Amino acid sequence: MGNKVLLIEDEPNIIEAISFILKRDGWIVATHADGTTALGAVERHAPDVVVLDVMLPGRSGFDVLQDLRKHDATKALPVLMLTARGQSKDREMAERLGASCFMTKPFSNKEVLACIQELVRK
Repeated sequence: MGNKVLLIEDEPNIIEAISFILKRDGWIVATHADGTTALGAVERHAPDVVVLDVMLPGRSGFDVLQDLRKHDATKALPVLMLTARGQSKDREMAERLGASCFMTKPFSNKEVLACIQELVRK
């Protein structure tokens, strides 16, 4: 059985692109598009890796990440954070809150795949 990724992102074209490359690589991909209910989605899907967008409806990816790091069950869950803004303060915030990996849009599909494969190996 392949590893599971939960993609928490609300832009359809990005969901499509990332889902496509991961499925092609043998991953099982679940998607969720709302920050408010993201934690419930993580509990439901029990993914091996989460890909989390910073800008989400309801709550920011930073808020979601903070909550994930507070709970024992998800404290060590690998999280790849995506942001549309390449601002260094976003990167610093992501690192401070415990993101495993951080990527700025637009990113290459190869980069995303390499990062996720790396996170699962750790």
